[in-house]
Amino acid sequence: MAAAGVQWGHLMLHALSNLRRAFLVGASALAVGSVLLMGRPAPAKEFVFDEKANAELAKKLKIPVYFAVPASARAPLPSTIELTAPDRMVDFKHPDARKAEGDIGLRVAVMRRAGLAQRLFKSGLIQTGDILLTVRPEWGGAGPYPNIQMGVSHTGMAYLKDGAVRNIDNPLDQEYLGPGYRADLNSVHYNTLNMLHVIRPRYLTDEQRKNLEGWATRFNTQARRIYPSQISFNGDYNAPKYQSGKPLSFVQHVAQSGLGQNPKGNVGMFCSEFVWSLLSLRKCDPTKADPFKSDSVASCVEPIMQPMRVTGDFVGRHWRSSYSGLADGPLIVVETMKLPADERDKLLHSIFVENPAGLQRMSVGHRKVATDMKPKFEPLEKYYKGSFGMMGPGFEARMISYGFNKAVPDNYSPTSYLINTLLQPNNKHRTMDYVATILIE
Repeated sequence: MAAAGVQWGHLMLHALSNLRRAFLVGASALAVGSVLLMGRPAPAKEFVFDEKANAELAKKLKIPVYFAVPASARAPLPSTIELTAPDRMVDFKHPDARKAEGDIGLRVAVMRRAGLAQRLFKSGLIQTGDILLTVRPEWGGAGPYPNIQMGVSHTGMAYLKDGAVRNIDNPLDQEYLGPGYRADLNSVHYNTLNMLHVIRPRYLTDEQRKNLEGWATRFNTQARRIYPSQISFNGDYNAPKYQSGKPLSFVQHVAQSGLGQNPKGNVGMFCSEFVWSLLSLRKCDPTKADPFKSDSVASCVEPIMQPMRVTGDFVGRHWRSSYSGLADGPLIVVETMKLPADERDKLLHSIFVENPAGLQRMSVGHRKVATDMKPKFEPLEKYYKGSFGMMGPGFEARMISYGFNKAVPDNYSPTSYLINTLLQPNNKHRTMDYVATILIE
């Protein structure tokens, strides 16, 4: 912050006859100082709660409370983070949870769109390996599918390079990577969204971040060669390549594609699956091709997060070994609030109410998925409400859970990364932390 100053010492020694002159000099200096302060506002260095800013954000976001997260989801942040005004950092507390437990809200970095990648780089808010979740706040209250997804529609990965935050996404095309494959958050996709959650994988070392930067750079610079001939986009989010107990051969294929080894065949992957594969290469050096010259999966490949079942056993138990499910996000948020039973059940019911006007705000593709998934999601309401027995989920809730988990394969949906942050901080399955939400103006 700049401020003007005036050397007052010699004036204080003058005779009383010079007092008026000293006063005028001081007033002039204060006026100059005020102009400088107004022209160069203080940078934001921490997320701060402010009633007025909170009310403004609540009106702008218009999200249901289960689109936010409890304070226990938050990552520890370094003290070196700094946003340049007029960008600002707000500790947003959801109005519907102010009287509840859990401190439900979001860390919101309100930022201008112009030069976003460069300013994010300078701010220190994002690190290589961070997961970028596209959030559609307009999905809030639209129906069971968008609500259970907590508004999350897409997954990318961030990395730092050449003074900017870069993104790597599947599809590996210019709609997501931008003109000339610059990958600087300037693509059609990133230019038409206004909200991103930043999720940080735990325990990444400097060496692993360097590896991830190397892998991401390879895919961005070779995207034309790789996509869609070797890696294509799979729009069926219910058909993951991961199979429990089977080798991660699809991750091996991803690495071989990035290394220019031209693997046989084509692997279709949805966005969050591609990011899961990249992060599973964090211990692999992208300058060393030998581990990937065979069909056997390289020993350096290690899953970044255990793929999830549809439902978990965390709610009502909270054991260190408990796990969360793909459909558990809003349920865990609501449980954290510790509402009276009647208020809790009313809120849970609202998750499963379809709003035709809300559906119209979704894209055609997502709207079709939401409509198709509605009958499949309806039993989840009984599972949600039945999860609050004296001894945890009741019999009907357990049977519904069993049926879903039997029918649907383990998966890593875009929302799964956010859901993982909802586990207790010391949970052995927790590998992700919530960093912040970027609100783009």
